[in-house]
Amino acid sequence: MAKELTKTQRRILDYLVERKALNQLPPTLADIARHFGYKNRATVQQHLQALAKKNYINKSPKLSRGIELTIEDKFFITRPILGEVAAGNPLTIYPGAIDSIELPTVARMPKDSFLLRVKGDSLIDANIFNGDIVIVNPNIEPRNGQVVASVLDDAAVVKKFFRTNEAIELHSENKQYEPIIVNPNSDRFKLVGVVVGIYRSMVQ
Repeated sequence: MAKELTKTQRRILDYLVERKALNQLPPTLADIARHFGYKNRATVQQHLQALAKKNYINKSPKLSRGIELTIEDKFFITRPILGEVAAGNPLTIYPGAIDSIELPTVARMPKDSFLLRVKGDSLIDANIFNGDIVIVNPNIEPRNGQVVASVLDDAAVVKKFFRTNEAIELHSENKQYEPIIVNPNSDRFKLVGVVVGIYRSMVQ
């Protein structure tokens, strides 16, 4: 039975879960020390021993990367992907969930937020790539420069948002694409929400 964690133990465990979620190798003691700014690897070892004692991980002393999560099912939750959103030319919106994904519980999902899959390359200079999953929060007002999901002529797009006195501008982060200029009062435009997170799988 897993026992309660200290704040530091939870932070280290979250780091291990994130590495696993991204299909990365387990970290070494040096990796963990560097990530959290510890000067002494013995400190990391103590925290890992505590996690092992509380049944969250197994650790092999003979392997530098010998850290294994033991209750992974508690760290991941299946969430629906509600559609695809274009980072490029607009895409048709799907009426229901098109897929699902196993998200780590450390991925913060604000109330009423939902997932969309990115298609296209217009935000590559903002480190948002084709196939990424974006977390969209519909409950916050966008500020200039934030990435938003919106509906334009019944199609979904994800762009950087800028509001001027006369219009709303949807900008790409790729020089191949021109900004989209829309009238904020137009029936052809609807703001869906602000992108508050990105999840990327390393497996294609």
